[in-house]
Amino acid sequence: METTWAHQLRAVGLRVTRPRLSVLDVLSTHPHADADTIVTGARAQHPTLSPQTVYGVLEALVSVGLARRIEPAGAPALFELRVGDNHHHLVCRSCGAVADVDCAVGAAPCLSPSDASGFVVDEAEVVFWGLCRDCQVEAAAESVQIDEHEIRGGASA
Repeated sequence: METTWAHQLRAVGLRVTRPRLSVLDVLSTHPHADADTIVTGARAQHPTLSPQTVYGVLEALVSVGLARRIEPAGAPALFELRVGDNHHHLVCRSCGAVADVDCAVGAAPCLSPSDASGFVVDEAEVVFWGLCRDCQVEAAAESVQIDEHEIRGGASA
């Protein structure tokens, strides 16, 4: 029986290869992974796989629409398998965690520029920045520790 990945690769005109299957397997378990994470994961399955091969696979998967490349400002490019819908991303300023968030409007583009300058806009990429729940808890704990230190320091002075 043919695997889902093999069927999807053939459906978009790509040959089924071990490197492509490995990269797809890694992306299925590590959404929003950077290239280094994907190389490491793919090499766990196939130790002789070169980073250049993985980069080539990622480029091919993105070019045929099986994977999506996102580039949050100041961060390495990330890759995901969630394609074909109009979703956006939440990015933590502290730890870099990324989460998907469905577009409130649904249809692309969900935003329109105030002046399109003659462009026909067909997509808007939105990245929401903030602190994830874990980093909020950590920041609150650090704030409490600082306050306690200042209280102790002030009491002994």
